[in-house]
Amino acid sequence: MKARNRLLMAILVAATGLASPVAAQDVKAGLGLAKRWCSPCHEVGKVPVRNVVSPPFAAIARMPSTTAISLNAFLSTPHHRMPDYALTHQQIADISAYILSLKPVAVNKRL
Repeated sequence: MKARNRLLMAILVAATGLASPVAAQDVKAGLGLAKRWCSPCHEVGKVPVRNVVSPPFAAIARMPSTTAISLNAFLSTPHHRMPDYALTHQQIADISAYILSLKPVAVNKRL
């Protein structure tokens, strides 16, 4: 019975997209991709951009709604203001990892 449950769970996870064939996420590769493709509109790293419409990646990272899942969904679908780069799953994972690396670390404050 346990083997059957594991098989059903594996099928469920694969069917819902929670299992990923993507290799390990690479923050450095994500930064490189972001500098090459995203920096004309978004602030990537410490180089400011004059475009006031596109938020800096650090601001995107600070948003409570920014998660690996939300970034994957956003970068996997076309948007009218963004070029359609047709990113691979690995590129999406790497750019997402870079953006998430900018997320501030939560500090547990005790009084």
